[in-house]
Amino acid sequence: MKLFPELEKRYSEDQYSTRESQRMAEFIAFGPVVFQATRLMLEYGILQLLRDNDEGLTQAEIAQKLNLRPYIVKCLTEASLCIGTILTSPETDKLRISKIGWFLLTDAATKVNFDFNNDVNYRGFFYLDESFRNGKPEGLKTLGSWDTIYEGLSTLPEPARKSWFAFDHFYSSEAFDLALKVIFDRPVRSLLDIGGNTGKWALKCVKQDPSVEVTILDLPQQIALMREATAGKMGAERIKWLGMNILSNEDIPSSNEYDVVWMSQFLDCFSPEEIVNILKKASAVMGADSRLCIMELLWDRQKYEPAAFCLTMTSLYFTAMANGNSKMYYSQDLIALIEKAGLRIEKIVDGIGQGHNILICRR
Repeated sequence: MKLFPELEKRYSEDQYSTRESQRMAEFIAFGPVVFQATRLMLEYGILQLLRDNDEGLTQAEIAQKLNLRPYIVKCLTEASLCIGTILTSPETDKLRISKIGWFLLTDAATKVNFDFNNDVNYRGFFYLDESFRNGKPEGLKTLGSWDTIYEGLSTLPEPARKSWFAFDHFYSSEAFDLALKVIFDRPVRSLLDIGGNTGKWALKCVKQDPSVEVTILDLPQQIALMREATAGKMGAERIKWLGMNILSNEDIPSSNEYDVVWMSQFLDCFSPEEIVNILKKASAVMGADSRLCIMELLWDRQKYEPAAFCLTMTSLYFTAMANGNSKMYYSQDLIALIEKAGLRIEKIVDGIGQGHNILICRR
């Protein structure tokens, strides 16, 4: 398995001593309890209070300041000491926040991931085994009665809807400004955005180049959300749309070849067989000079190991909640699918935003 250097170092040898390994095994065994205890440390404001008090606070002081029963504070803080989100001072019995606790409060990616797992995934992951066995997102029934989560995005219950879009936009939006430099390094007259979601990328494109026309292809219900989100915005008159299911038997309607076909965090929503079919459809609306630009988060091409961890865990969200058959792809697997569809990789640009990779392809 080919991995970027830090990942290879981390994943090819044991990282823990025997005693630390035993502790990690217990940490996994109590994983749901760890998550819920930490959620309440955040929700009740205990971590924030400790962060705001550098000298630390006793359990009694925490209970008094937050108007919480001492029992609650004792249970949660004792658990959190063992989890590692807070620390204690033996001399004074005061508690203070740890580096882990600090990240939970201040790191934007961690907050987005935490809310996403709590509001979207937590109950549904109980059905991970059924999802694997049936090839369907069996956990999705905890949110609604759709076949895939994409069909229900416009009607997801709160707070799941807010957390889903925050998760999706956090990882894509931060990469968009850097991606514009890659895509618009030459004139682009027409761009097809497959899976354009709420139109954030399309709006950036029409702002970047006053002559480009963008066509968004997505499910009809997503097109409705996109039109609402882009209405009245600068350049919106140059954003067109195609409401269709890319998995249908229909070809992509087009009277002209697009200069760029763009897919951002899109192919990870599909199985390998579906990806090949999608890429063949995209190839049909490309000319000899057209580029297919695929922006994905390839877990093996991450500079820092925590990113790879998040991405491989996100694969299981696709299994249990999204569609039952897709994942965050290993780069060599995705490249093989691209080549199977009759395309070739011209270039891979790494390190975009939070760890995105752009694969630039030609017919």
